[in-house]
Amino acid sequence: MTSTIDYGNLMHRAMRGLIQEVLSDVQKDGLPGQHHFFITFDTMHPDVEIVDWLSDRYPGEMTVVVQHWFDNLDVTNDGFTISLNFGDNPETLYIPYDAIKTFVDPSVEFGLRFETQDEDETEVDVTVDEEAPMEEMVEPEDDMPKEAEVVSLDNFRK
Repeated sequence: MTSTIDYGNLMHRAMRGLIQEVLSDVQKDGLPGQHHFFITFDTMHPDVEIVDWLSDRYPGEMTVVVQHWFDNLDVTNDGFTISLNFGDNPETLYIPYDAIKTFVDPSVEFGLRFETQDEDETEVDVTVDEEAPMEEMVEPEDDMPKEAEVVSLDNFRK
């Protein structure tokens, strides 16, 4: 038995469970209202499954947007599978929850950031920013690129 409570890992599991629950609801009912997600994940995580050209293009990390077009969302206890469109090329990805670095829903100014400091320590940053509207930080849809693009989440930080 340990002499301390490992709050960091407990929060880590709880926040991954929150992502699983949100995605399970989307799998069942679709995206409600204006909700959409920016999900950044570690492309080098051993359980991530993406096509070679995506891992070559995004060695290290990649951000996907779940908004207008997605298909075949399948949520499990360990991760989720989703088909997304990359420049008119639908591709299927499997993303384990442990590979997720950030999960942001700019429609309600909600974000989670998982930062690994050591192999044993993970810091979780929960952001619900009520001062700076996300709309000012996100490009209008008309200006959004049609191809997959890594979105810098630095815009969402103060």
